[in-house]
Amino acid sequence: MKNKTTCIIDDDKLSIKLMSMLISKNNFCEEIVSFHNPQTALDELKSNATNPSKLPDVILLDLNMPVLDGWQFLDEFTLISFAKKIVVFIVSSSIDPCDLEMAKNYPIVKDYIIKPLSSEKLKQASVIIENEISSQ
Repeated sequence: MKNKTTCIIDDDKLSIKLMSMLISKNNFCEEIVSFHNPQTALDELKSNATNPSKLPDVILLDLNMPVLDGWQFLDEFTLISFAKKIVVFIVSSSIDPCDLEMAKNYPIVKDYIIKPLSSEKLKQASVIIENEISSQ
């Protein structure tokens, strides 16, 4: 099964635009949904939690955002029971070893991708997604 929908959560509009272009160019998924505000993304995910067709297969999550950062998003996200498995990748410019270590505390986070996103990093993510989907 292919990754149908990817959700990008990043407060930087340019980052979303660049990631979206790269994702489209590499046929990473069929549809891209993006949110500049992680709280809005969380609200949308909560409201669609029981409807698998309205949930993304993959979330690309930035860490450093105002109001609600990536860690706070993950803390809230893990409390929700979703109708399907959603694979989460952190995509951040942070190279702080503490952030890399903290990501390991979240079993739903499958990889930590340091920006900028590249075709090679997307290919590696695709392999992880395939493994996750086939293990369901």
